[in-house]
Amino acid sequence: MQNFTCSMNWINRFNVRHNIVSGKIAGESLSVQQGDVVDWLEKVGPTLRAQFRDDEIFNADETGLFYKLTSDKTLKFKGEKCKGGKLSKERITLMVATNMSGTVRKKLEIGKSQRPRCFKNVRHLPVDYESNRRAWMTAEIFNKWVRA
Repeated sequence: MQNFTCSMNWINRFNVRHNIVSGKIAGESLSVQQGDVVDWLEKVGPTLRAQFRDDEIFNADETGLFYKLTSDKTLKFKGEKCKGGKLSKERITLMVATNMSGTVRKKLEIGKSQRPRCFKNVRHLPVDYESNRRAWMTAEIFNKWVRA
């Protein structure tokens, strides 16, 4: 069969006929309990507001970015479990923070290389950059960044 081309309708009908569906390979999720949020707002929030100015109250969050990670979806036969191969662990960690008044915004990137080649001719980064062997946030990096 040379020069075979098919339409999306052909592919859709083929998938239905052979019980092929799109499905997640792996996943995890966490969510905040609404009661915890209400408790914090009622108990902790007023204490912080009484002791600190809006410029001194920060919210920060970090995330790992696996920039070479492949898709977590695949085509599989209905009812079949999917196992992925080895997943890429190439990553950077990103952290962003702002104060309650919005006057200070800080960004941090943590990579593995102390001097990445891609930064060779870069004079100014729009983020602070740190490095360690695993590109993870550490107490030392966090404290240095907060105090900067």
